[in-house]
Amino acid sequence: MSKFEEKYEEWLNKIIAEETNPRRRERLEQGLGHGTIEFLRTIWFPKAGNFDHLYPEWEVRDFHNGYRYIDLAYMPCGARGAIEIQGYGPHARDLDVRRFKDLCWRHCLMALDGWIFLPISYPSIKEETGRCQQLILSFIGKFVSTRTNTDANLSFLEAETLRFARRLLRPFTPAELAAHLCISDRHARRLLAQMVQSDWLDVASGNKRYRTFRIHIE
Repeated sequence: MSKFEEKYEEWLNKIIAEETNPRRRERLEQGLGHGTIEFLRTIWFPKAGNFDHLYPEWEVRDFHNGYRYIDLAYMPCGARGAIEIQGYGPHARDLDVRRFKDLCWRHCLMALDGWIFLPISYPSIKEETGRCQQLILSFIGKFVSTRTNTDANLSFLEAETLRFARRLLRPFTPAELAAHLCISDRHARRLLAQMVQSDWLDVASGNKRYRTFRIHIE
C-alpha cells in the first residue's frame, strides 16, 4: 500500500466514522468518484502532503431549500473553499439549457454565500498536472500557509516569500517581492537566488539575469 493509499483510507474512514448526517454518510460509504480520487492522488496529496481541513461530499443547502454536495470542501479556520472535478463526457458535451442554467445558479449562490469556487477539469488533471498543482498551491495560499517540517527552518522573509509565491497563479518579479516585503530590490534578488538554490522557487524567465520567479514544482 502506498503512502497516499494509507493516508487516504485513514482520512476517509475517520470522516465516515464521525459523520452523523445519514444522507452524507451514505454518499461517503459509496466511495468517492474516480475523478476526485485521481485529483487527490495526483494533484492535492503530492503538494499538500495531507488531507487537513478537506471534507469530501460536503452538504450545502440550495436556493430551493434542497441539498447539494461539493466534491471537496476546504475549510481551514471556518473559510469556505469548494473544489469540484468536472468530467468531460457525453453528459458535459450535451448539457441541456436547464442543467446549464442550474449549474450557473449554483455557482452564483455559492459565491454569494462566501465560497471560493474552484472547478478543475478531469482532462487537466491527467494532461496538465504541474499546472494544476500550481493552482492548488495558490488556492491553499488564499486561506492558510501550507507549512511542512522543513518550512520551520525558513527565516521570516523566506517564509513570507514562499507564501507570496503560493498565492500567485503567475510568475513574479523581484520588484514585486521587494514591494511586498518592504525591502530593496537588491535584497529581494539575493533572497530569491537563495530560495532558487534551495529548490523552494524556480526561475520562470531570464538567463544571466533572472527576471521572474515562481513556486517550485517537483
